[in-house]
Amino acid sequence: MNKDDLIVITGAGGFIAGALVKYFQEKGFSNIRAVDKKPLPEWYQRHPGVESLSLDLSEKENCWRVVEGAAEVYNLAADMGGMGFIEKFRVECLRSILINTHLIEASYWAGVDRYFFSSSACAYNTELQEDPNVRALKESDAYPAMAERGYGWEKLMSEIFCQEYWAERGLKTFMPRFHNVYGPFGTWDGGREKAPAALCRKVIQAKATGSGEIELWGDGKQTRSFMYIDDCSQGIDRIMHCDDLIATPINLGSSQLVSINELVDIIEQIADVKLKRSYKLDAPRGVAGRNSDNTFIKKILGWEPNTPLREGMEKTYHWIDQQYADRKAGKRTIS
Repeated sequence: MNKDDLIVITGAGGFIAGALVKYFQEKGFSNIRAVDKKPLPEWYQRHPGVESLSLDLSEKENCWRVVEGAAEVYNLAADMGGMGFIEKFRVECLRSILINTHLIEASYWAGVDRYFFSSSACAYNTELQEDPNVRALKESDAYPAMAERGYGWEKLMSEIFCQEYWAERGLKTFMPRFHNVYGPFGTWDGGREKAPAALCRKVIQAKATGSGEIELWGDGKQTRSFMYIDDCSQGIDRIMHCDDLIATPINLGSSQLVSINELVDIIEQIADVKLKRSYKLDAPRGVAGRNSDNTFIKKILGWEPNTPLREGMEKTYHWIDQQYADRKAGKRTIS
């Protein structure tokens, strides 16, 4: 790409897409159009010199407007959150298919060269994730299909759209499956936050109030891998510009598997505190175990997400700690 080619990034008022805008701007790209349905004052990050539009991309007309003149389109717009959100609001998660349906069609007719869709590990067969000691999931494990209800099925169906637009119409599409992205400038309170941010907040609250106790959803034995936001941005760039990955699902995640209890151990070490744990067994907990098999991404790209969990969590904890202090002081924070 030329540095002045137009890049469109949707979902840019949120966590991952907001970081991606910053990533490309720092690489010297000067023509970026950022789009999100949230009002501009509510965006997590705003970057000078970036065209920022507040538009609902589930509406067809808005999709045609935003892709005009674009060389590349990055679709990270979706209604989503942590397990507490995606298990309760399945219809909202499913409706995100309207965004991809309209946006990929508009991109094709606008002559876009490359189209990116942010898929998810929630697309994988849930029957392979019933044990905390799960084997790492490889790309073929999405079939036979048994995705997570709502959010997972929307991702799987949108992947098929991307594959068929390449097969039938020649639009270069790319679709990594994200595995639990975390880091600064992400949601940390309010119900949409994911486990790393939620646990950081709970530890910070317990330390600030002197309660000495935190509540965990589930039994703490469920396992996951967590990818730091900087690795995610770099991975998006690498995948989008690799022709060997056109219309090919690929894992984008860390292969470091930890239990929720082990994640809390790490946060307690960072916070220099030891807390009593209570377990809410009837709370949303998702699958018992999920990890990323990175054999394919290492073969194709010679790279995989590599930020150590302790290092990434330390940055995340201190950022949320500052957010917590700012909120107590009456300052504006990311929710």
